[in-house]
Amino acid sequence: MPVVAFPGAPSPASNGHSGATVADAVAHFLDSLGAATTRTSYARTLAQLTAVTGPHHPVAALQPEHYAAVMTGWDTAAAATWNRHLSALVSFTTWAQRQDLLATNPARRLQRRKTTRRGDRTIPQARLEALFTDDRHAVRERVLWRLLYETAARAEEILSLNVEDLDPEFRRARVVSKGGAIEYVHWATGTARLLPRLLQGRIAGPLFLADRRAPTSGRRAPAAADICPLTRRGRLSYPRAEYLFKTAAAELDPHGEGWTLHQLRHSALTHLAAAGRTAPELQAKSRHQNLASLGHYVRLGEETSARITAEHDPAARRRTR
Repeated sequence: MPVVAFPGAPSPASNGHSGATVADAVAHFLDSLGAATTRTSYARTLAQLTAVTGPHHPVAALQPEHYAAVMTGWDTAAAATWNRHLSALVSFTTWAQRQDLLATNPARRLQRRKTTRRGDRTIPQARLEALFTDDRHAVRERVLWRLLYETAARAEEILSLNVEDLDPEFRRARVVSKGGAIEYVHWATGTARLLPRLLQGRIAGPLFLADRRAPTSGRRAPAAADICPLTRRGRLSYPRAEYLFKTAAAELDPHGEGWTLHQLRHSALTHLAAAGRTAPELQAKSRHQNLASLGHYVRLGEETSARITAEHDPAARRRTR
C-alpha cells in the first residue's frame, strides 16, 4: 500500500515533543478524505480533540486520557452516536500511525458500545405530511425535510449541497456520496414548489444557510466555500438541523421525543417498499452499494402491519343490517 507523505512529519527517531502538532495533523488528515460527508462528520469529533489538547500539542504525545476526555462529551449519547465519534478518532489514529506521527494507540482503552435494536423507525406518511405543510415552520426547514424525504438521501449529502449543484429542470441535484462518488438524487413536486422561495434569487453558495452571518476570522470562521457570497451567512450545520427537526417533530411523535433526520431517509425507502417497489428499485433510489443493506426497508414496518390487520379483520368486514 502506498504511503502518503506528510509535510514536516517527524522521523521515527523524533522525540514526543517535536514534529507535527495536533491541529496540523487534523487538518492534513481531513484534507486526505475524499468524501465530503465523511470529512464533515469527522471534523466535529476532531475539533473536540484539538480543543482538549490545545492546537499546539504534539501528535506524538497523544495519550489515552486525551481521547477519553474527548469521548466524555458523548457519555450520555446513544450507542450509535458514541461509536460514530469513536470511529473518527480511530481513523485519525490509524492515519497518524501510517505517517509515523504516532507510535502508540491512544484509543486502546475505549470500546465500541453495543447498539440495541430499536423498533420500527418509520414515520407514518400522514404525520410527515402534517409536518411538511405546517406553515409555522420556516421555509428552510420545510424544504430540507421534504428534500430529505423525497430524495431518500443522507442528511450530510443534502446539507453539503450548493445552489450550483441543483438542476431544477430535471428536479435533481448532484451530491458527493460515500466514497466520494458523484451521484444524482431526485425530488418531487413538493420540493419543486418550495425551492424558489428558499433560493430567493441566489445562484451560488450553500443551499441551506445558518440564521446568522458567519464569523470572518477566528477558530469558528468557516471555509470560504461554506459562506453565501450574497448574504455572508454560513452553511447550516447538521447538529442545528437535527435539533430543529426533533423539536418540530416532538409535537407529532406519540412518545414526544421527536425524530431524527436519518428517519426521513428510512421512512422514504420503507414507504416505497410498502408501495410495491422492488429491491433493485430501492437500491437505485437509495444508492446503497449492497442489496443486503436494504433489508430494513423491504421488511416494511408498523404501518403495513396495521393495514394488514385492518384489511383482514372479520368483524370489520361484516355488513351492518
